[in-house]
Amino acid sequence: MTLLLPRIAAELVNTPLAIDGARADVMLRALGPRLFGAPVHVAAAQAPDPQAGVLSQRLDRGLAARGRAAFPVIDGVAVIEVEGTLVNKGSWIGMDCGETSYEGLRTQIERARRESSVRAAVFEVDSPGGQVSGVFETAAAMARLSAEKPTMAILTSNACSAAYLLASQARRIVMPEFGYAGSIGAVVMHVDFSAALTEAGVKVTMIQSGAHKTEGNPFEPLSVEVVDRIRAELDQVRTRFAEVVGAGRGKTLTAQAALATEAQVYSGREAVSLGLADALGDPHEAFAAFRAEISRL
Repeated sequence: MTLLLPRIAAELVNTPLAIDGARADVMLRALGPRLFGAPVHVAAAQAPDPQAGVLSQRLDRGLAARGRAAFPVIDGVAVIEVEGTLVNKGSWIGMDCGETSYEGLRTQIERARRESSVRAAVFEVDSPGGQVSGVFETAAAMARLSAEKPTMAILTSNACSAAYLLASQARRIVMPEFGYAGSIGAVVMHVDFSAALTEAGVKVTMIQSGAHKTEGNPFEPLSVEVVDRIRAELDQVRTRFAEVVGAGRGKTLTAQAALATEAQVYSGREAVSLGLADALGDPHEAFAAFRAEISRL
């Protein structure tokens, strides 16, 4: 775990995340003492949203060389997992150590498109979201698959933020009554060590070339200008997020309606009434019904 801490810190702070705000808060509070050596105080920013790679061909060739299936196929239906925290890179298929990689998902999606034995696909979703980097490319791949073969996103629990963006690209979404969907927005978490360093009598001097080189560093508070720039970037991500959701959901949930949710998370019945999902259902029963439907095609 110790060896993974620098990677976790790099992927958690100072980078746009499409992850549920409450989960981001919990993650930062829980990991803060291990990442930064002291408890972390999470300060809310005054913003509409809270502040808090491309190697699939290599992965595909590796699977082929080992004769390993990219996903289970049941009665012609491929089952692709979207579970845990979503990250851009990772040479694995499905969830590994609590993560699912977009790289792995795109490998699975492309295989499902080209394999004749796959007549349809189910995305089994249980995720709070994750990185922005890679999610839009993965959503586009899911949209291409949905245009060619029947797809369904079955939420076994939650589909928030980036996970909901992906789920929205399936032809239908079924979720449990007490599951959650939404969080259509983005977040950046910045850690400010300045007060702790002052108390410890430590002074950090940033020597830079380029006026913006050290913006967002953890040794001083964020300036108003930097906060505004980060917020503008997050607004762009959120707008793009809503556009992709609107394209996937069509008239059921337009881009404008997606933006109007203001990144709120909704439980089952409300999510269906607002168009974030199509129906409530037990995941096992939903899968059985989908398989039966595909067998009749």
